[in-house]
Amino acid sequence: MVKDVFHLLKQVPEFVNVPDQQLQWLASNGTANHYKEGDKVFSSGDTIDGFQIVMQGGVTLFVNQPNGRRNLGTYEPMEILGRLPYSRMKAAVAEGFAEGDLILFFLHKDHFPELINQCHEITEVLVHNMTDRVRDFTKQQQQNDKMMALGKLSAGLAHELNNPSAAVVRSAQELKKHLAHTPENFKRVIKIQADDAIVDQVTNFVFKRTQRYGDVSLSLMQKTALEDELTDWLEKTGLENPYDIVETFADFSINTEDLEEIKGWLRPIDVPAVLYWINQVLTTEKLVSDIEEASKRINTLVTSVKGYTHMDQATEKQVADIHPGIRNTLTMLNHKLKKNSIKLVENFQKDLPKASIFVSEMNQVWTNLIDNAIDAMENTDERVLEIKTLLDREFINVYIIDSGPGIPKEIQDKIFDPFFTTKAMGKGTGLGLEVVRQIINQHNGKIELTSKPGRTEFKICFPIK
Repeated sequence: MVKDVFHLLKQVPEFVNVPDQQLQWLASNGTANHYKEGDKVFSSGDTIDGFQIVMQGGVTLFVNQPNGRRNLGTYEPMEILGRLPYSRMKAAVAEGFAEGDLILFFLHKDHFPELINQCHEITEVLVHNMTDRVRDFTKQQQQNDKMMALGKLSAGLAHELNNPSAAVVRSAQELKKHLAHTPENFKRVIKIQADDAIVDQVTNFVFKRTQRYGDVSLSLMQKTALEDELTDWLEKTGLENPYDIVETFADFSINTEDLEEIKGWLRPIDVPAVLYWINQVLTTEKLVSDIEEASKRINTLVTSVKGYTHMDQATEKQVADIHPGIRNTLTMLNHKLKKNSIKLVENFQKDLPKASIFVSEMNQVWTNLIDNAIDAMENTDERVLEIKTLLDREFINVYIIDSGPGIPKEIQDKIFDPFFTTKAMGKGTGLGLEVVRQIINQHNGKIELTSKPGRTEFKICFPIK
Protein backbone atom coordinates (compact mmCIF):
# COMPACT_ATOMS: atom_id res chain seq x y z
CA MET A 1 0.00 0.00 0.00
CA VAL A 2 2.83 2.39 0.92
CA LYS A 3 4.43 1.57 -2.42
CA ASP A 4 1.23 2.49 -4.28
CA VAL A 5 0.94 5.75 -2.34
CA PHE A 6 4.59 6.52 -3.10
CA HIS A 7 4.03 6.15 -6.84
CA LEU A 8 0.92 8.35 -6.64
CA LEU A 9 2.83 11.02 -4.71
CA LYS A 10 5.47 11.09 -7.45
CA GLN A 11 2.69 12.18 -9.84
CA VAL A 12 1.96 15.33 -7.82
CA PRO A 13 3.33 18.18 -10.00
CA GLU A 14 4.64 20.10 -7.00
CA PHE A 15 6.74 17.08 -5.92
CA VAL A 16 8.56 16.63 -9.25
CA ASN A 17 11.90 17.77 -7.76
CA VAL A 18 11.42 16.21 -4.32
CA PRO A 19 13.89 13.37 -3.51
CA ASP A 20 12.38 9.87 -3.42
CA GLN A 21 13.56 9.42 0.16
CA GLN A 22 11.33 12.26 1.33
CA LEU A 23 8.34 10.95 -0.64
CA GLN A 24 8.93 7.52 0.95
CA TRP A 25 8.82 9.19 4.37
CA LEU A 26 5.59 10.98 3.45
CA ALA A 27 3.97 7.77 2.16
CA SER A 28 5.00 5.87 5.30
CA ASN A 29 3.62 8.45 7.75
CA GLY A 30 0.38 9.32 5.97
CA THR A 31 -2.80 7.39 5.29
CA ALA A 32 -4.94 6.89 2.19
CA ASN A 33 -8.67 7.30 2.90
CA HIS A 34 -11.39 6.10 0.52
CA TYR A 35 -14.79 7.76 -0.04
CA LYS A 36 -17.73 6.95 -2.28
CA GLU A 37 -19.48 9.42 -4.60
CA GLY A 38 -21.39 11.98 -2.51
CA ASP A 39 -19.79 11.08 0.85
CA LYS A 40 -19.19 14.04 3.13
CA VAL A 41 -15.45 14.46 3.61
CA PHE A 42 -15.64 17.29 6.15
CA SER A 43 -18.16 19.82 7.48
CA SER A 44 -17.99 23.56 7.95
CA GLY A 45 -16.46 24.27 11.34
CA ASP A 46 -14.60 20.95 11.56
CA THR A 47 -11.11 21.17 13.00
CA ILE A 48 -8.48 20.90 10.29
CA ASP A 49 -5.65 18.82 11.71
CA GLY A 50 -3.53 18.11 8.66
CA PHE A 51 -3.21 18.36 4.91
CA GLN A 52 -4.67 16.17 2.19
CA ILE A 53 -3.79 15.33 -1.40
CA VAL A 54 -6.43 14.18 -3.86
CA MET A 55 -5.04 10.94 -5.32
CA GLN A 56 -8.18 10.00 -7.24
CA GLY A 57 -11.60 11.57 -7.78
CA GLY A 58 -12.24 15.04 -6.40
CA VAL A 59 -13.50 17.10 -3.46
CA THR A 60 -16.24 19.65 -4.15
CA LEU A 61 -16.65 22.50 -1.67
CA PHE A 62 -19.96 24.05 -0.69
CA VAL A 63 -20.69 26.90 1.69
CA ASN A 64 -24.04 27.23 3.41
CA GLN A 65 -25.43 30.76 3.35
CA PRO A 66 -28.63 32.00 5.01
CA ASN A 67 -30.42 32.00 1.68
CA GLY A 68 -29.00 28.90 0.02
CA ARG A 69 -25.99 26.74 -0.75
CA ARG A 70 -23.09 27.92 -2.92
CA ASN A 71 -20.59 25.84 -4.88
CA LEU A 72 -17.02 27.09 -4.38
CA GLY A 73 -15.32 24.70 -6.78
CA THR A 74 -13.63 21.29 -6.87
CA TYR A 75 -10.16 20.05 -5.91
CA GLU A 76 -8.95 17.84 -8.75
CA PRO A 77 -6.52 14.87 -8.65
CA MET A 78 -3.02 15.70 -7.38
CA GLU A 79 -4.18 18.98 -5.78
CA ILE A 80 -3.35 19.79 -2.16
CA LEU A 81 -5.83 21.03 0.42
CA GLY A 82 -6.13 21.43 4.16
CA ARG A 83 -3.77 22.76 6.80
CA LEU A 84 -0.15 23.14 5.71
CA PRO A 85 3.00 23.69 7.82
CA TYR A 86 3.12 27.22 9.30
CA SER A 87 -0.52 27.76 8.34
CA ARG A 88 -2.84 29.45 10.84
CA MET A 89 -5.87 27.66 9.45
CA LYS A 90 -7.85 25.98 12.23
CA ALA A 91 -11.35 25.16 10.99
CA ALA A 92 -13.05 24.52 7.66
CA VAL A 93 -15.15 27.39 6.28
CA ALA A 94 -16.97 25.09 3.87
CA GLU A 95 -18.09 21.48 3.62
CA GLY A 96 -16.51 19.00 1.22
CA PHE A 97 -18.14 16.13 -0.69
CA ALA A 98 -16.56 13.30 -2.65
CA GLU A 99 -16.66 13.43 -6.44
CA GLY A 100 -16.47 9.92 -7.91
CA ASP A 101 -14.47 7.26 -6.08
CA LEU A 102 -12.30 9.50 -3.95
CA ILE A 103 -8.91 8.60 -2.52
CA LEU A 104 -7.43 11.20 -0.18
CA PHE A 105 -3.92 11.03 1.16
CA PHE A 106 -3.75 12.54 4.66
CA LEU A 107 -0.85 13.61 6.87
CA HIS A 108 -1.66 14.61 10.45
CA LYS A 109 -0.23 17.85 11.82
CA ASP A 110 1.53 15.88 14.59
CA HIS A 111 4.03 14.83 11.92
CA PHE A 112 4.73 18.43 10.88
CA PRO A 113 7.77 18.99 13.18
CA GLU A 114 9.46 15.86 11.82
CA LEU A 115 8.44 16.80 8.27
CA ILE A 116 10.01 20.24 8.65
CA ASN A 117 13.23 18.79 10.09
CA GLN A 118 13.72 15.89 7.69
CA CYS A 119 11.96 16.83 4.46
CA HIS A 120 13.12 20.32 3.52
CA GLU A 121 12.05 20.11 -0.14
CA ILE A 122 8.54 18.92 0.73
CA THR A 123 8.24 21.65 3.36
CA GLU A 124 9.36 24.26 0.85
CA VAL A 125 6.79 23.01 -1.68
CA LEU A 126 3.99 23.10 0.88
CA VAL A 127 4.88 26.61 2.09
CA HIS A 128 4.95 27.88 -1.50
CA ASN A 129 1.63 26.15 -2.08
CA MET A 130 0.18 27.90 0.96
CA THR A 131 1.34 31.37 -0.09
CA ASP A 132 0.15 30.79 -3.67
CA ARG A 133 -3.19 29.61 -2.35
CA VAL A 134 -3.64 32.71 -0.19
CA ARG A 135 -2.59 35.01 -3.02
CA ASP A 136 -4.81 33.29 -5.59
CA PHE A 137 -7.76 33.20 -3.24
CA THR A 138 -7.41 36.87 -2.39
CA LYS A 139 -7.03 37.82 -6.05
CA GLN A 140 -10.07 35.73 -7.03
CA GLN A 141 -12.01 37.09 -4.08
CA GLN A 142 -11.33 40.67 -5.13
CA GLN A 143 -12.04 39.88 -8.79
CA ASN A 144 -15.39 38.31 -7.89
CA ASP A 145 -16.31 41.36 -5.88
CA LYS A 146 -15.26 43.70 -8.69
CA MET A 147 -17.38 41.72 -11.15
CA MET A 148 -20.37 41.91 -8.81
CA ALA A 149 -19.87 45.66 -8.44
CA LEU A 150 -19.42 46.03 -12.19
CA GLY A 151 -22.66 44.15 -12.81
CA LYS A 152 -24.57 46.40 -10.44
CA LEU A 153 -23.06 49.58 -11.85
CA SER A 154 -23.41 48.60 -15.52
CA ALA A 155 -27.09 47.84 -15.00
CA GLY A 156 -27.56 51.21 -13.34
CA LEU A 157 -25.49 52.98 -15.95
CA ALA A 158 -27.55 51.48 -18.79
CA HIS A 159 -30.70 52.64 -17.02
CA GLU A 160 -29.32 56.13 -16.44
CA LEU A 161 -28.03 56.49 -20.00
CA ASN A 162 -31.27 55.31 -21.58
CA ASN A 163 -33.30 58.44 -20.84
CA PRO A 164 -30.83 61.12 -22.04
CA SER A 165 -29.77 59.09 -25.09
CA ALA A 166 -33.42 58.58 -26.05
CA ALA A 167 -33.98 62.32 -25.55
CA VAL A 168 -31.10 63.14 -27.92
CA VAL A 169 -32.51 60.84 -30.62
CA ARG A 170 -36.04 62.16 -30.15
CA SER A 171 -35.00 65.82 -30.24
CA ALA A 172 -32.73 65.27 -33.25
CA GLN A 173 -35.61 63.67 -35.15
CA GLU A 174 -37.92 66.54 -34.21
CA LEU A 175 -35.30 69.09 -35.26
CA LYS A 176 -34.88 67.43 -38.65
CA LYS A 177 -38.65 67.42 -39.14
CA HIS A 178 -38.91 71.03 -37.99
CA LEU A 179 -36.16 72.29 -40.32
CA ALA A 180 -37.97 70.76 -43.28
CA HIS A 181 -40.39 73.72 -43.02
CA THR A 182 -37.59 76.30 -43.42
CA PRO A 183 -38.11 76.95 -47.16
CA GLU A 184 -41.83 77.58 -46.65
CA ASN A 185 -41.20 79.97 -43.78
CA PHE A 186 -38.49 81.73 -45.78
CA LYS A 187 -41.02 82.54 -48.52
CA ARG A 188 -43.21 84.27 -45.94
CA VAL A 189 -40.33 86.20 -44.39
CA ILE A 190 -38.94 87.72 -47.62
CA LYS A 191 -42.35 89.24 -48.36
CA ILE A 192 -42.28 91.24 -45.11
CA GLN A 193 -41.85 94.99 -45.39
CA ALA A 194 -40.11 96.29 -42.25
CA ASP A 195 -37.38 98.80 -41.48
CA ASP A 196 -34.27 98.12 -39.38
CA ALA A 197 -35.89 99.40 -36.19
CA ILE A 198 -38.75 96.89 -36.43
CA VAL A 199 -36.34 94.07 -37.27
CA ASP A 200 -34.24 94.97 -34.20
CA GLN A 201 -37.35 95.00 -31.98
CA VAL A 202 -38.40 91.51 -33.14
CA THR A 203 -34.89 90.01 -32.90
CA ASN A 204 -34.34 91.53 -29.43
CA PHE A 205 -37.64 90.06 -28.28
CA VAL A 206 -36.64 86.62 -29.56
CA PHE A 207 -33.14 86.87 -28.05
CA LYS A 208 -34.52 87.73 -24.60
CA ARG A 209 -36.95 84.81 -24.77
CA THR A 210 -34.23 82.32 -25.69
CA GLN A 211 -32.23 83.47 -22.67
CA ARG A 212 -35.19 82.81 -20.38
CA TYR A 213 -35.96 79.29 -21.63
CA GLY A 214 -36.31 76.96 -18.68
CA ASP A 215 -36.22 79.74 -16.08
CA VAL A 216 -40.01 79.92 -15.65
CA SER A 217 -41.75 76.70 -14.68
CA LEU A 218 -45.52 76.59 -15.18
CA SER A 219 -47.81 74.01 -13.66
CA LEU A 220 -49.76 71.81 -16.06
CA MET A 221 -52.92 73.80 -15.31
CA GLN A 222 -51.18 77.14 -15.86
CA LYS A 223 -49.64 75.98 -19.14
CA THR A 224 -52.97 74.62 -20.42
CA ALA A 225 -54.71 77.91 -19.62
CA LEU A 226 -51.95 79.90 -21.38
CA GLU A 227 -52.16 77.67 -24.47
CA ASP A 228 -55.94 78.20 -24.62
CA GLU A 229 -55.50 82.00 -24.47
CA LEU A 230 -52.82 81.91 -27.17
CA THR A 231 -54.95 79.70 -29.42
CA ASP A 232 -57.92 82.09 -29.19
CA TRP A 233 -55.72 85.11 -29.95
CA LEU A 234 -53.95 83.46 -32.90
CA GLU A 235 -57.22 82.27 -34.44
CA LYS A 236 -58.65 85.79 -34.25
CA THR A 237 -55.49 87.09 -35.92
CA GLY A 238 -56.04 84.71 -38.81
CA LEU A 239 -53.20 82.22 -38.33
CA GLU A 240 -53.66 78.83 -39.96
CA ASN A 241 -53.04 75.85 -37.65
CA PRO A 242 -52.20 77.90 -34.53
CA TYR A 243 -51.94 74.66 -32.57
CA ASP A 244 -48.53 74.07 -34.15
CA ILE A 245 -46.99 77.05 -32.37
CA VAL A 246 -48.92 77.58 -29.11
CA GLU A 247 -46.95 74.88 -27.25
CA THR A 248 -43.64 76.48 -28.15
CA PHE A 249 -44.88 79.96 -27.21
CA ALA A 250 -46.12 78.61 -23.86
CA ASP A 251 -42.74 76.92 -23.22
CA PHE A 252 -41.09 80.33 -23.58
CA SER A 253 -43.79 82.02 -21.45
CA ILE A 254 -45.04 84.20 -24.32
CA ASN A 255 -48.52 85.50 -23.51
CA THR A 256 -51.17 87.47 -25.42
CA GLU A 257 -49.77 90.79 -24.16
CA ASP A 258 -46.46 89.94 -25.83
CA LEU A 259 -48.27 89.09 -29.05
CA GLU A 260 -50.20 92.36 -28.95
CA GLU A 261 -46.90 94.21 -28.57
CA ILE A 262 -45.43 92.43 -31.61
CA LYS A 263 -48.62 93.05 -33.58
CA GLY A 264 -48.28 96.78 -32.87
CA TRP A 265 -44.87 96.88 -34.57
CA LEU A 266 -46.02 95.31 -37.84
CA ARG A 267 -48.40 95.68 -40.72
CA PRO A 268 -51.41 93.34 -40.16
CA ILE A 269 -50.48 91.36 -43.27
CA ASP A 270 -46.96 90.67 -41.89
CA VAL A 271 -48.02 89.43 -38.42
CA PRO A 272 -48.52 85.72 -39.34
CA ALA A 273 -45.15 85.50 -41.14
CA VAL A 274 -43.29 87.08 -38.22
CA LEU A 275 -45.00 84.80 -35.68
CA TYR A 276 -44.16 81.73 -37.77
CA TRP A 277 -40.55 82.92 -37.95
CA ILE A 278 -40.44 83.48 -34.17
CA ASN A 279 -41.86 79.99 -33.67
CA GLN A 280 -39.19 78.50 -35.94
CA VAL A 281 -36.35 80.21 -34.08
CA LEU A 282 -37.72 79.29 -30.64
CA THR A 283 -38.47 75.69 -31.62
CA THR A 284 -34.93 75.28 -32.93
CA GLU A 285 -33.58 76.81 -29.71
CA LYS A 286 -35.74 74.51 -27.61
CA LEU A 287 -34.69 71.33 -29.43
CA VAL A 288 -31.00 72.28 -29.42
CA SER A 289 -31.24 73.09 -25.68
CA ASP A 290 -32.88 69.72 -25.02
CA ILE A 291 -30.11 67.95 -26.96
CA GLU A 292 -27.48 69.95 -25.06
CA GLU A 293 -29.05 69.12 -21.69
CA ALA A 294 -29.28 65.40 -22.49
CA SER A 295 -25.71 65.40 -23.82
CA LYS A 296 -24.49 67.07 -20.61
CA ARG A 297 -26.21 64.34 -18.61
CA ILE A 298 -24.48 61.67 -20.68
CA ASN A 299 -21.16 63.48 -20.27
CA THR A 300 -21.70 63.66 -16.50
CA LEU A 301 -22.32 59.92 -16.37
CA VAL A 302 -19.27 59.12 -18.51
CA THR A 303 -17.14 61.43 -16.37
CA SER A 304 -18.44 59.68 -13.25
CA VAL A 305 -17.57 56.29 -14.72
CA LYS A 306 -14.07 57.48 -15.58
CA GLY A 307 -13.64 58.96 -12.12
CA TYR A 308 -15.04 55.85 -10.48
CA THR A 309 -12.81 53.41 -12.36
CA HIS A 310 -9.92 55.90 -12.17
CA MET A 311 -9.02 55.26 -15.80
CA ASP A 312 -5.70 56.49 -17.15
CA GLN A 313 -4.35 56.87 -13.62
CA ALA A 314 -1.50 55.15 -11.84
CA THR A 315 -2.22 52.11 -9.67
CA GLU A 316 -0.08 53.38 -6.80
CA LYS A 317 -1.37 55.38 -3.88
CA GLN A 318 -2.25 58.94 -4.75
CA VAL A 319 -3.01 62.02 -2.71
CA ALA A 320 -6.67 62.55 -3.53
CA ASP A 321 -9.90 64.09 -2.29
CA ILE A 322 -12.29 61.31 -1.22
CA HIS A 323 -15.47 63.32 -1.90
CA PRO A 324 -15.44 63.00 -5.73
CA GLY A 325 -15.11 59.23 -5.40
CA ILE A 326 -18.12 59.06 -3.08
CA ARG A 327 -20.16 61.36 -5.34
CA ASN A 328 -19.21 59.37 -8.44
CA THR A 329 -20.37 56.21 -6.68
CA LEU A 330 -23.67 57.88 -5.79
CA THR A 331 -24.08 58.91 -9.43
CA MET A 332 -23.51 55.32 -10.53
CA LEU A 333 -26.05 54.05 -7.98
CA ASN A 334 -28.52 56.88 -8.53
CA HIS A 335 -31.01 54.59 -10.28
CA LYS A 336 -31.31 52.46 -7.12
CA LEU A 337 -31.73 55.52 -4.93
CA LYS A 338 -34.57 56.79 -7.16
CA LYS A 339 -36.14 53.36 -7.58
CA ASN A 340 -36.32 52.87 -3.81
CA SER A 341 -37.34 56.49 -3.05
CA ILE A 342 -34.37 56.95 -0.74
CA LYS A 343 -33.62 60.37 0.71
CA LEU A 344 -29.91 61.15 0.48
CA VAL A 345 -28.27 63.29 3.16
CA GLU A 346 -24.69 64.46 2.55
CA ASN A 347 -22.80 65.85 5.53
CA PHE A 348 -19.36 66.36 4.01
CA GLN A 349 -16.82 68.34 6.01
CA LYS A 350 -15.62 71.35 4.09
CA ASP A 351 -11.88 71.66 3.49
CA LEU A 352 -11.36 67.98 4.29
CA PRO A 353 -7.67 67.34 3.55
CA LYS A 354 -6.64 65.02 0.76
CA ALA A 355 -5.46 61.55 1.75
CA SER A 356 -2.94 59.08 0.38
CA ILE A 357 -5.20 56.31 -0.98
CA PHE A 358 -5.67 53.73 -3.69
CA VAL A 359 -8.50 55.61 -5.40
CA SER A 360 -10.04 52.73 -7.35
CA GLU A 361 -9.98 50.41 -4.33
CA MET A 362 -11.59 53.03 -2.09
CA ASN A 363 -14.34 53.48 -4.69
CA GLN A 364 -14.93 49.75 -4.28
CA VAL A 365 -15.40 50.34 -0.55
CA TRP A 366 -17.97 53.08 -1.14
CA THR A 367 -19.82 50.93 -3.68
CA ASN A 368 -20.11 47.91 -1.39
CA LEU A 369 -21.21 49.86 1.66
CA ILE A 370 -23.64 52.20 -0.13
CA ASP A 371 -25.15 49.38 -2.17
CA ASN A 372 -25.62 47.29 0.98
CA ALA A 373 -27.26 50.24 2.72
CA ILE A 374 -29.69 50.71 -0.17
CA ASP A 375 -30.60 47.01 -0.17
CA ALA A 376 -31.06 47.04 3.61
CA MET A 377 -33.82 49.68 3.34
CA GLU A 378 -35.80 47.79 0.70
CA ASN A 379 -38.64 46.85 3.05
CA THR A 380 -38.64 49.87 5.37
CA ASP A 381 -41.08 52.77 5.29
CA GLU A 382 -38.66 55.60 6.06
CA ARG A 383 -35.62 55.36 3.79
CA VAL A 384 -32.75 57.71 4.55
CA LEU A 385 -29.14 57.25 3.51
CA GLU A 386 -26.68 59.54 5.27
CA ILE A 387 -23.04 59.87 4.31
CA LYS A 388 -20.84 61.90 6.60
CA THR A 389 -17.14 62.76 6.46
CA LEU A 390 -15.14 64.13 9.36
CA LEU A 391 -11.54 65.00 10.14
CA ASP A 392 -10.33 63.57 13.45
CA ARG A 393 -6.77 64.71 14.12
CA GLU A 394 -4.62 62.86 11.54
CA PHE A 395 -7.44 60.58 10.47
CA ILE A 396 -10.41 60.79 8.11
CA ASN A 397 -13.66 59.22 9.26
CA VAL A 398 -16.39 58.28 6.79
CA TYR A 399 -19.81 57.26 8.11
CA ILE A 400 -22.37 55.43 5.96
CA ILE A 401 -25.68 55.28 7.80
CA ASP A 402 -28.98 53.74 6.74
CA SER A 403 -32.44 53.62 8.32
CA GLY A 404 -32.95 49.92 7.64
CA PRO A 405 -34.04 47.25 10.13
CA GLY A 406 -30.54 46.80 11.50
CA ILE A 407 -28.21 43.81 11.65
CA PRO A 408 -29.08 41.22 14.34
CA LYS A 409 -26.54 41.07 17.16
CA GLU A 410 -26.01 37.34 16.71
CA ILE A 411 -24.54 37.81 13.22
CA GLN A 412 -22.76 41.15 13.63
CA ASP A 413 -19.45 39.42 14.32
CA LYS A 414 -19.83 37.26 11.18
CA ILE A 415 -20.57 39.85 8.51
CA PHE A 416 -16.88 40.33 7.68
CA ASP A 417 -16.31 36.57 7.31
CA PRO A 418 -15.67 35.30 3.77
CA PHE A 419 -18.79 33.99 2.00
CA PHE A 420 -21.17 35.11 4.76
CA THR A 421 -24.14 37.00 3.34
CA THR A 422 -27.75 37.69 4.29
CA LYS A 423 -28.76 38.40 0.69
CA ALA A 424 -30.68 36.01 -1.55
CA MET A 425 -28.75 33.61 -3.78
CA GLY A 426 -27.39 35.41 -6.82
CA LYS A 427 -27.53 38.81 -5.14
CA GLY A 428 -24.49 38.51 -2.92
CA THR A 429 -21.27 36.53 -2.82
CA GLY A 430 -20.49 37.12 0.83
CA LEU A 431 -17.19 38.64 -0.27
CA GLY A 432 -18.09 42.34 -0.34
CA LEU A 433 -17.45 43.23 3.29
CA GLU A 434 -14.43 40.93 3.48
CA VAL A 435 -12.93 42.82 0.52
CA VAL A 436 -13.87 46.12 2.18
CA ARG A 437 -12.00 45.11 5.31
CA GLN A 438 -8.95 44.03 3.30
CA ILE A 439 -8.86 47.35 1.45
CA ILE A 440 -9.23 49.33 4.67
CA ASN A 441 -6.44 47.24 6.25
CA GLN A 442 -4.35 48.01 3.16
CA HIS A 443 -4.77 51.69 4.09
CA ASN A 444 -3.79 51.03 7.73
CA GLY A 445 -7.34 51.86 8.75
CA LYS A 446 -10.24 50.11 10.41
CA ILE A 447 -13.96 49.63 9.89
CA GLU A 448 -16.50 49.50 12.72
CA LEU A 449 -20.17 48.54 12.80
CA THR A 450 -22.86 49.94 15.08
CA SER A 451 -26.38 48.69 14.45
CA LYS A 452 -29.82 48.76 15.98
CA PRO A 453 -33.33 48.72 14.47
CA GLY A 454 -33.74 51.85 12.37
CA ARG A 455 -30.05 52.75 12.22
CA THR A 456 -26.99 50.91 10.92
CA GLU A 457 -23.68 52.76 10.82
CA PHE A 458 -20.43 51.70 9.21
CA LYS A 459 -17.51 53.88 10.27
CA ILE A 460 -14.38 53.82 8.13
CA CYS A 461 -11.30 55.40 9.67
CA PHE A 462 -7.95 55.73 7.90
CA PRO A 463 -4.89 57.98 8.22
CA ILE A 464 -4.37 60.97 5.94
CA LYS A 465 -0.80 59.87 5.15
